[in-house]
Amino acid sequence: MGKLIINGGKRLQGELSLQGSKNAVLPVMAAAALCTGGNGSASSTGKITLTNCPVISDRFCAGRILSSLGARVTGSGNTCLIDPTYIDNSVIESSLMRSMRSSVIFMGALLGRTGHCTLCYPGGCDLGPRPIDMHLSSLRKMGAVIEDEHGKIECTAPKGLSGCRISLSFPSVGATENIMLAAATAQGETIISNAAREPEICCLADFLRLCGGRISGDGGGRIVISGVEKLTFPEEEEFSIIPDRIAATTYLSAVACTGGELLLTDCNPVHLEAVIPVFEQMGCYVRCFGSSIYIHRRERVKPAETIRTMVYPGFPTDTQAVVMSPLCTASGTTVFVENIFENRYRHTDALCRMGADIRAEGKVAVVTGVKELYGTTADAPDLRGGAAIVCAALGANGTSEIYRTEYIDRGYEDIDGNLRSLGADITRG
Repeated sequence: MGKLIINGGKRLQGELSLQGSKNAVLPVMAAAALCTGGNGSASSTGKITLTNCPVISDRFCAGRILSSLGARVTGSGNTCLIDPTYIDNSVIESSLMRSMRSSVIFMGALLGRTGHCTLCYPGGCDLGPRPIDMHLSSLRKMGAVIEDEHGKIECTAPKGLSGCRISLSFPSVGATENIMLAAATAQGETIISNAAREPEICCLADFLRLCGGRISGDGGGRIVISGVEKLTFPEEEEFSIIPDRIAATTYLSAVACTGGELLLTDCNPVHLEAVIPVFEQMGCYVRCFGSSIYIHRRERVKPAETIRTMVYPGFPTDTQAVVMSPLCTASGTTVFVENIFENRYRHTDALCRMGADIRAEGKVAVVTGVKELYGTTADAPDLRGGAAIVCAALGANGTSEIYRTEYIDRGYEDIDGNLRSLGADITRG
């Protein structure tokens, strides 16, 4: 079990290029399974080139899933090469399914590709109940026959998938993605009402369109997919994954915790329109220009207005934990209301051991700022909670040791190296 060792109190300063989005690369990799390869010539490989891919463990898990299905996955650094031509398997091993939550999106892709899929319930961070009922009910409406016994899900489409109207009771990102993948090569038209609007949905739609998919309305609450006979990635093309808005918020929070200044490049400030005003309320100087964000914090952090997590374009639940860290030393009280997941305050125990004054009950957490935090030893409870503890430890007085770094590595590319480049005293043990 690895750990991060952080000697806090070091001012961060410098420039950092933002990684590609974890939540965008995974559905795009699943969509690669829908592509039937090249143009049919003997020299055509059908290879899909993805760029700006984050070097994170979840990406490599998705690659192992594709490899187990028969795809050839290669590449290095931020480039991922996928040849889906030889996919001949539709069974995903339980060990692979349980390694990450997003593995469930392979369901729609495999049904669209092979008409069959066998898998188990996905794993990932423990953030409370995250049922896949909407995924299953939507695919059933499209003609899938699904048997769910003892945690094993068997999906078939004996007559193929057919487009239909689907109204989601909640704008679930995962359900929207699964429907898009299944509908891309289904017969007829599929209309998703109350669809998720996240930038990652638009990234997936852009990839499917590049491969010949017919999709419109992404970014809004109504997405229309007209099924096509096949999807083929154009030869000599590359597809770039969008920047990671959650990682961007994490590095902005690190500067807010420690003081200093940061120029964050290769990002999309539009994706952070719900988050940036919170840093301004904290007293940080924030300016956006082009694909860069500049943040500077001189004075003590100020409390923010009540922060309520919402679906996009509201305040993201994935950033709630990391934004809480600088507010632990604010000159007043901030209230958080978590409306998406039940277990999103698991990081608060570690923050309280560092000296924070946090009272969490149910959906609400009341954070009363203290003068300073102190180093501690803690386990990362999940991906974003672990990142929140890292941010707090960077600004704390003394040394912190953070264990279970495998959670953090699921979503952050070389987080310790990036923070060291900005002046942090952080090493791996």
